[in-house]
Amino acid sequence: MTDQDTSSLPSFTYADVRAAHARIRDRVVQTPTLKSITLSEMAGAEVFLKFENLQFTAAYKERGALNALLLMDEDKRSAGVIAASAGNHAQGLAYNARNLNIPATIVMPTTTPMVKVEQTRGHGAEIVMAGGNYDEAYSHAMELASQRGLTYIHAFDDPHVAAGQGTVAIEMLEAVPDLNRLIIPIGGGGLFSGMATAAHAMKPDIKMTGVQAALYPSMYGKLNGKDVTPGGDTLAEGIAVRNPSEFTAAIIQQYVDEILLVGEAQLEGAVSLLLQIEKTVVEGAGAAGLAALLGNKDKFAGEKVGLVLCGGNIDTRLLANVLLRDLARSGRLARLRLHLRDQPGALYNVVKQFAEHEVNIIEVYHQRVFTNLPAKGLITDIECEAKDKAQLDGLIADLNEEGYDVRQVELAD
Repeated sequence: MTDQDTSSLPSFTYADVRAAHARIRDRVVQTPTLKSITLSEMAGAEVFLKFENLQFTAAYKERGALNALLLMDEDKRSAGVIAASAGNHAQGLAYNARNLNIPATIVMPTTTPMVKVEQTRGHGAEIVMAGGNYDEAYSHAMELASQRGLTYIHAFDDPHVAAGQGTVAIEMLEAVPDLNRLIIPIGGGGLFSGMATAAHAMKPDIKMTGVQAALYPSMYGKLNGKDVTPGGDTLAEGIAVRNPSEFTAAIIQQYVDEILLVGEAQLEGAVSLLLQIEKTVVEGAGAAGLAALLGNKDKFAGEKVGLVLCGGNIDTRLLANVLLRDLARSGRLARLRLHLRDQPGALYNVVKQFAEHEVNIIEVYHQRVFTNLPAKGLITDIECEAKDKAQLDGLIADLNEEGYDVRQVELAD
């Protein structure tokens, strides 16, 4: 990790996290930290999950927002607060501001899913839609803060917010004192910096691993002196931060053992596993720790590992897509593409093979025009459902043996 000058950064200590814990503990859910027997067997390590998706707004962000609000003086509370956010910070700030009778304004990018806009509005905040991304929304929020005399509450570049997030580690280590590693998602770094500060003070030999989406390796690049270009559509939008703060980066640099990057397929698989095994819904960022653990089993073999399921706010349509794509990757769902002659009985003979292998056909698509096949040829896509990959492979092998040109339409890794 590269060194950086920290002399001008805000002071931040374990005492700040402990004070935040005393301040907010009766106002947030003391979420459970539970061992997952099945995930432990899969990972080759003892795996403990911290269910922060059980907070009222389904994310840990309530903690930091609440701590920052409680530390404001009465004049600032009366004037109100503002933030730019497309997700969990928006809801956590709006919810707690309403409970404390503090006016809240949230600036959200115009690309924010409407479900998140309405959820935030439902907590009583004034919603301002501005900018096509977070950076543009942030600029507009700062202008409004200046014009209206509002206090800006940053999602991560704020010691009071980081202190609130750090209370997650206090609860985890009080519940399971002999954890020897924490795996924590990193976006802007507020959660990691707060948790690492607390965890290291409580257990100096604990190991700290950070996780970022491979599409947004901003902190990884910053601390490793690498030139990275964050961008793209990631399932883990909660940690899709282009510009981490100097404040959080300095703390992370002090405590982190390494930062691992996870791909989209790994994130999708982890979201699906947590639903199937733990019967709990998490968003992409909330599954990042599990994705890193299962993608690097040799690193963590035999350890006692704590993972933070940091949020559960995932669009239901997106969740449905993730689950279906996971079935496709496991071989239970597939799309087979065949070249057929455009004549009676051609499809019937193919369908008989599906019946003989007991593979269920879901949809059939014929394409006669937009193809480079001869005029008497056609492309047929058949979406199907099998019991497992072996059953599907058997069907494909027999179709090829019968002379059909068959290939499986693959998902991107």
